[in-house]
Amino acid sequence: MTDTMQKNPKELVFTRIFDAPREKVWEVWTEPEMIKKWWGPKDFTAPSIEIDLREGGKYLYCMRGEIPGQGEKEYWSGGIFQEIRKPEKIVAIDYLTDEKGNKVTPAYYGTGSDNEFETTVEVMFEEQGDKTKFNLRYPDTSRFNEKDISDMQMGWNQSLDKVEDVLRAM
Repeated sequence: MTDTMQKNPKELVFTRIFDAPREKVWEVWTEPEMIKKWWGPKDFTAPSIEIDLREGGKYLYCMRGEIPGQGEKEYWSGGIFQEIRKPEKIVAIDYLTDEKGNKVTPAYYGTGSDNEFETTVEVMFEEQGDKTKFNLRYPDTSRFNEKDISDMQMGWNQSLDKVEDVLRAM
């Protein structure tokens, strides 16, 4: 496994080498029942995953977890697919939502800023023999504060660890 993360003032990139063929990684990333197995940080569950995997299609994901001092909470996110090239690439506009899919800021959940959290996310799946080089890229994070970025780093690293576990179990 390779795990790198790069951050400059505008870009945030997560790279992993998964020990699985690209088609399997694509399946784990795009099938609702598979996404439920890994969406969210460690110890979080994903009780609801809705996905319309086509250009212009929307998605709405829920993660649920125990927050110290606050009890169990749900966090929702959604987006609109801009580009889909199976099994190579997905580009989407991504944002935080409430349970109905309405856009919200991190402050809605009591974390981070009151800045709009809409951003482009690019996901690449590159064949490397029987493995897959995976890149998750936020090309412009300039509107996010350090807490927002830190939360994204923690959440994505733990989620990608769970993706690895799901692939290993397949």
